[in-house]
Amino acid sequence: MKPGNSLSRPSVLLVEDTLSLQMVYRSILATAGHRVAVAGTAADGLQQFRTHRPMVVLLDLILPDRDGLEVMRDIQAIQPETRVIAITANGSVNRAVEAMRAGAHDFLVKPFDEGRFLSAVQNALAEANQPPPKSDPAIPPVTRSRDPAEVSDGSGFIGSSEAMRRIHSTIGSVARSMATVFITGESGTGKELCALAVHANSNRASGPFIALNCGAIPQDLLESEVFGHMKGSFTGAISDKQGAATAADGGTLFLDEICEMAPALQTKLLRFLQTSTVQPVGATRPRKVNVRIVCATNRDPMDAVRRGHFREDLYYRLYVVPIHMPPLRDRGQDVIEIAEAALARFAQEEGREFHGLDPAVRTLMQSLPWPGNVRQLLNVMRNVVVLNSGGWVTSDMLPPGLADAGRPPEADPGPARLPETPSPGNLLGLTLAEAERRLIEATLAQYAGSIPKAARVLDVSPSTLYRKIEGWGASSG
Repeated sequence: MKPGNSLSRPSVLLVEDTLSLQMVYRSILATAGHRVAVAGTAADGLQQFRTHRPMVVLLDLILPDRDGLEVMRDIQAIQPETRVIAITANGSVNRAVEAMRAGAHDFLVKPFDEGRFLSAVQNALAEANQPPPKSDPAIPPVTRSRDPAEVSDGSGFIGSSEAMRRIHSTIGSVARSMATVFITGESGTGKELCALAVHANSNRASGPFIALNCGAIPQDLLESEVFGHMKGSFTGAISDKQGAATAADGGTLFLDEICEMAPALQTKLLRFLQTSTVQPVGATRPRKVNVRIVCATNRDPMDAVRRGHFREDLYYRLYVVPIHMPPLRDRGQDVIEIAEAALARFAQEEGREFHGLDPAVRTLMQSLPWPGNVRQLLNVMRNVVVLNSGGWVTSDMLPPGLADAGRPPEADPGPARLPETPSPGNLLGLTLAEAERRLIEATLAQYAGSIPKAARVLDVSPSTLYRKIEGWGASSG
């Protein structure tokens, strides 16, 4: 069936199975002047989509007759330029993340307010109606499949510095190959965003992008997370589990914080890279998978090899095409471009009107060291928008203490000595876990609670310390 006249056909399709929410959402959209088609099931939604061909689809990911992600893929196959906004409940944020990685334009987590709802729809319609930009042959395109956290914060791959132009060029050259990409850079520089860009520009863009943070998963569960397990293979294995490597079949597996992987699992990962086969824990037979590996670390991988923390043969197997994400302090004018883009996005979300950054703030921002990189800058801009009503962003609107951060950073503690206390003598009689906690707490005390500095001294990832501290809180609660 051919779509109707473009002036009368609905511009938005709402697929929501809860009747009361369906009525509320439709009323909000109609009051804002949008033509809306409504469906309560996946089957009806696809029929309405084929009939009207709207440019924006609001899609509940949990439908009574079919999985919402499957419906989204069907919609994209019929009309790739459609902007899909995924809707999910508060307890199912991971589903929204999956949808973003599969190509959704945006996502909404219930309950959301009317302003956020209309803003998402209007942004999607505005982008859908824009003519495609002319490409610059000097910079290979990076498609819009991005990290949800970065998308929702408005950063994207913003920046016209020479360093970022080189990264765009490298991504354009390597994306369509099968070569392993090894991304390095400080925390907050956008390493997962870079991995997503590699995936989105590859021949595997229609396949899955599976991200696994090797530093955020307990070591005794990491093998199961990567390769899966069979029911009954260990205590707590109540059903078969598909590992990340199998889930990424036909797509890309992103291993973040790769240098935090346990030595025993490094051996199995090397075997996987050599054979392209996966053997879940407890399985008797391996299975073949077709996966492209992208990995990242905020540490110096060669230093990890020298210290014996990372296998040398695995390092050379993975370190084929290196991409180094530069710190924000080395990206010149990019800090202003990112700040202004974030300001515009957050102001729209919060219903505020800001004119831009005043000259003093622009100068200050380019002088700051930004130890948290883009992530820190986004937090600063969010703080400014939430706590101020609008106008020009001036220095007094910035978070307390930020202006003082322009002075040179303290000397890096480097491989500094460990704290003198606790001494080996007063560790006797403690369990290994108790001794470890005493050492971490003493190191944190020595460096005024700075987790990054303590992590550097203890030669672990900051995320490892965050995870352990959270674990202490959970065990004492």
